[in-house]
Amino acid sequence: MTATKGLEGVVAATTSISSIIDDKLTYVGYDIDDLAENASFEEVVYLLWHRTLPNAVELADFTNQLAKNYSVPKEVIDHLKSYPIKQVHPMAALRSAVSFLGLFDEEADDQSEEANYRKAIRLQAKMPTLVAAFSRIREGYEPVEPRTDLGIAANFLYMLKGVEPDAVAVEAFNKALVLHADHELNASTFTARVCVATLSDIYSGVTAAIGALKGPLHGGANEQVMRMLTEIGSVENVESYIQQKLDNKQKIMGFGHRVYRQGDPRAKHLRAMSEKLTKLTGEPKWYDMSVKIEALVTKQKNIPPNVDFYSASVYHSLGIAHDLFTPIFAVSRVSGWLAHILEQYANNRLIRPRADYIGPGKQVYVKLEDR
Repeated sequence: MTATKGLEGVVAATTSISSIIDDKLTYVGYDIDDLAENASFEEVVYLLWHRTLPNAVELADFTNQLAKNYSVPKEVIDHLKSYPIKQVHPMAALRSAVSFLGLFDEEADDQSEEANYRKAIRLQAKMPTLVAAFSRIREGYEPVEPRTDLGIAANFLYMLKGVEPDAVAVEAFNKALVLHADHELNASTFTARVCVATLSDIYSGVTAAIGALKGPLHGGANEQVMRMLTEIGSVENVESYIQQKLDNKQKIMGFGHRVYRQGDPRAKHLRAMSEKLTKLTGEPKWYDMSVKIEALVTKQKNIPPNVDFYSASVYHSLGIAHDLFTPIFAVSRVSGWLAHILEQYANNRLIRPRADYIGPGKQVYVKLEDR
């Protein structure tokens, strides 16, 4: 046996959900460019779960099922209110809230295919409500009740601010949700599949995935990007700041990817949306700084930006708190987690790799008094 650090290049599963081939990302064979420009997030969730795009009747029924499940139990909202608001990170809050949510699902341990699908609907519908509710609570406000007449993108922005968002904001957020929905066997998806491969329940699988997404090398990168942009402050400071980072061989968040070699195909969509939104909000500096950083890093290191780099300025322009960027990633990616969880259940085998032992050998126990 030979160990492969980080499992790089190891094929650990077969899937019909999404693929990354020759730097092209597809969902069930549909190019991400096509979906990002044309599809609603609800269509994409249906596609990932059913492996086909819905017709008008199917989409209306699916959207209605989600809308009917937007609300979360009062006990869960009260639970969120009990968190130490000043110190808890929203991802830790979301991780705990999803686990707690499972306690109120009568079908939590029902492993039938039908029950698992119903739980998937409930989790997909309630994740945006949990994130928005926590945001409101820590700002000293009561959570805003979800509206069943709004889609997931519009409803989330409405619950966050209590005001119905404009069309441009909904378009931007819908596009971000579509782009983040699934990404083959990424760290959080693999974590979810490992968890449910033991035949643990869906809530455990999603909770485990949230834990993996929390890390800055996975979902937390866009929060770090916005922190960097804030530290730089203006376009004039970009070159000296980035050059110092490069000279000191420090990592610049939002660049590079384990799988892509020629560039993340999702980044260009958020780049265009960042340019549009920052102009509309009167803060084009965030886009201008990002473009200059991209030029410097790609010229000197030949490392293109990934999806996290421009999503930071997009979310900032939508008035979203920086530490909510990763929970929003989860609001989208739960669609992919659930697709993979359902796929794992349908053709399950316990995921149990081996390790290449490199420690000492042939040791003999020595009694305590003789050590």
